[in-house]
Amino acid sequence: MNKFFKGTLLLAIAAFLGESIEFIVNMVLAKNLGEEGMGLYMSVLPVIFLVVVISSLELPISISKFVAAKEEKYHQSMLHHAMRLTIVFTIMVLFVAAIILPFVPVFEHYHPLVKWLILILIPVISFSSIARGYFMGLQHMGKIAISNFLRKIVQLSLLVLIYHFFHFSLEVSILIALCTLVATELIVCLYLLYMYRLQYIELKTKAAARIDGRTVRKSLLEVSIPTTGMRLFHAVTNAIQPFLIKIALVKAGLSHTIALEEFGLLAGVALTIGFFPGFIAHSLLIVLIPTVSEAHANHDYKKMQKLLKQVMIITFIYGIPIVMVFYHFAIPLTNVFFENSHAASYVQLLWPFFLFHLFVSPLQAYLIGLGLIKDAFLHSIWTTCISFLLMFLLGSLPSFQMNGVILGMNTGMVLLTLMHYFTVCNKIHVTLWLKRLEAPSI
Repeated sequence: MNKFFKGTLLLAIAAFLGESIEFIVNMVLAKNLGEEGMGLYMSVLPVIFLVVVISSLELPISISKFVAAKEEKYHQSMLHHAMRLTIVFTIMVLFVAAIILPFVPVFEHYHPLVKWLILILIPVISFSSIARGYFMGLQHMGKIAISNFLRKIVQLSLLVLIYHFFHFSLEVSILIALCTLVATELIVCLYLLYMYRLQYIELKTKAAARIDGRTVRKSLLEVSIPTTGMRLFHAVTNAIQPFLIKIALVKAGLSHTIALEEFGLLAGVALTIGFFPGFIAHSLLIVLIPTVSEAHANHDYKKMQKLLKQVMIITFIYGIPIVMVFYHFAIPLTNVFFENSHAASYVQLLWPFFLFHLFVSPLQAYLIGLGLIKDAFLHSIWTTCISFLLMFLLGSLPSFQMNGVILGMNTGMVLLTLMHYFTVCNKIHVTLWLKRLEAPSI
């Protein structure tokens, strides 16, 4: 348990620094792109994240589960087969993306080079995923923490330098912002692969046992495919969400330009502020997946029950005060981005979304560690359908507009959290109040 909390604390500190830098990054983008440019930038990011999800094949999660559950002597053989799988998969994704991307209508409003930036991103994400998953499984959280921090500080440095010395049109400014995003991922990939090579050389000096390639692929894909499906679903819905919101707002009577600016305030300001403490939840997710996987493999229900109670308490302790701060200081916080905007009211209305979002990540980690990825996927489908329906119906009403969109977002997040929580409690045999039930005999 000490190892768990030390790993979480290390990741949380690094992630706090990273999120602080991310906050500044969005401030720099807001100042240089303006409300319309910020709306365009935030609209294309979900499409890029969709490609990232496909490229990673969720290998960080599947490899970390494998490493946590298997003896060290099997790791070398597993990594060899994982690398071969990644090479084949990357070639396939690159081929398909090169054919499809030129015809994707989303990129019509952006610089022609944007779509080719995405092609560069595919192999970068694919190969860094192997190293990231291996270090997660070994619980070498220092390397993960450094890579996460490195990504943020490099992006900020590049943006500040470029925007300070040069001035561009809006189209080129957005291209530059996306170029810095790809450049940071490349630097992180090089760092992770270098550390991975050092670790792999050390691993080769130890006793090793071979595993059949088919067995490794089966073990990895049993986790990767449903997890990728879930992440793919999130990425697709996140890519659709900006257009759904803008269509609803236009239907409610706003012009296309105003609707784009309002979405920029929601995604670029309100959600940036509200997601800031998410680094703690994400740190818990990274450490929980191998920890829960190991405990589940050993049928250690007592450990899983105790850990869930501690994670829920931790989330309440930091979540409630932070959300209260966001609610009461919404105006000065949003004025850092744009003065006298509607974003402050959006932050205040989104407090249930921000609070329950903090619980989703650790609960999702539990579901993955318990082998309940299918359940997590189904929960996401149901809650997203309900959320999108409410967002469109309420957002289309002239009397609600963006407030209606936010009500739909809140409803979806609360439902998702409750469905995850009920399923985890049932699986590890605790009541909804985290009182221990008798575990089944093995």
